[in-house]
Amino acid sequence: MQKTLELFNKSGIIKTHTILEIKYSKTAQYLKARVELKNGDILHVKEYISSTEHLYSYHWQKENGDLITRWDNSPHHRHIVTFPHHKHSPDLEESYETAFEDVISFIRMNIKKKNKKD
Repeated sequence: MQKTLELFNKSGIIKTHTILEIKYSKTAQYLKARVELKNGDILHVKEYISSTEHLYSYHWQKENGDLITRWDNSPHHRHIVTFPHHKHSPDLEESYETAFEDVISFIRMNIKKKNKKD
């Protein structure tokens, strides 16, 4: 989780972030945050990390609330090759982005592609 918190300030594409909830115990950490990207998009972040689990949901949306991509590892969609990791873009897809840093890299790349087209 420390890596996620550090990337809030070092990613280069994040304008602001708000920690909505953060909990630490001896065995686990939980983070819920709202991130505003420099292009106006919003990224909702949820992570739960313990010694045996890393549960996550990263929800990237346009400023108006329209879904761009949501990544999570909720254990459904067993037919997906990357189970339990998957994403909705908005269609269900395999996902190889399984950590916040992967998601930020994916978003950064897609924003750059979009800016080149515009």
